[in-house]
Amino acid sequence: MMNAPESQDLPCTAGIGLRAPHYQEVLDHRPALGWVEVHSENFFGGGSALCTLLEVAQHYSVSLHGVGMGLASPDPLDVKHLRELRQLCDVVQPASVSEHLCWNSATGVVINDLLPFPYTQNALTHVAARVQQVQDTLRRRILIENLSYYLTFIGSEMREEEFLSELVARTGCGILFDINNLYVNAVNLGVDTQAFIQGIPREAVGEYHLAGPCLIDGCLVDTHSAQVFSEGWTLYEAALRHIGKRPTLIEWDTDIPELEVLQGEAQKAQQRMDIYGNLG
Repeated sequence: MMNAPESQDLPCTAGIGLRAPHYQEVLDHRPALGWVEVHSENFFGGGSALCTLLEVAQHYSVSLHGVGMGLASPDPLDVKHLRELRQLCDVVQPASVSEHLCWNSATGVVINDLLPFPYTQNALTHVAARVQQVQDTLRRRILIENLSYYLTFIGSEMREEEFLSELVARTGCGILFDINNLYVNAVNLGVDTQAFIQGIPREAVGEYHLAGPCLIDGCLVDTHSAQVFSEGWTLYEAALRHIGKRPTLIEWDTDIPELEVLQGEAQKAQQRMDIYGNLG
């Protein structure tokens, strides 16, 4: 098995989420991609998938994005999951590692979803301890992604951006600012986008994510199945103006189009980075 290059920061350019339908095309043709992101869990256990990723890592910076850690779950962290993630990081030496601000298990029952929770002081203490445990195990800083959610909790004591800001202060973690998630929450629940952008510590933002949602029965759903909405681009421009240029990812996880479509979306992001990204 070939070795991956040494870990380095992601280039401050636009990249794409690399999914299975495009593996061979990327390896065969090595298209111009700023960087690529993959879902960590798809490469646990090694095998041919990991060999493919290591070959990709010879040519592109790689970000590992986790979807199964469940940082806010009441159950103890899955030691096997965390061990597999560390082994993957040790082999791939990714430029970035990220996880969602969510829960996904209780009393041993795992739910295949990214679920919200009340933003309380108790939850903050709980999540901060778990983020620190992950960082200590991986021996690296991780980025925490803001969540798309479809309900709010009466018991919340702070807004999401306040929770994230305090989490950064307590653990030294970074923030993966998902523009689409914020847009979905604004449309469905009236979340104040400008308060969020102004409220998170901009120096902690390590990446942006962009994706296209879908309107289902009057609800905007974070499906990652379409091109970025015009409102999403506008929100991205506002984030660039205030926070500044950061590595930016185009996510597309269902109804995956041809690679050229993803490259076209990445080019749109790059153009906006070049125009607005130096104003932050």
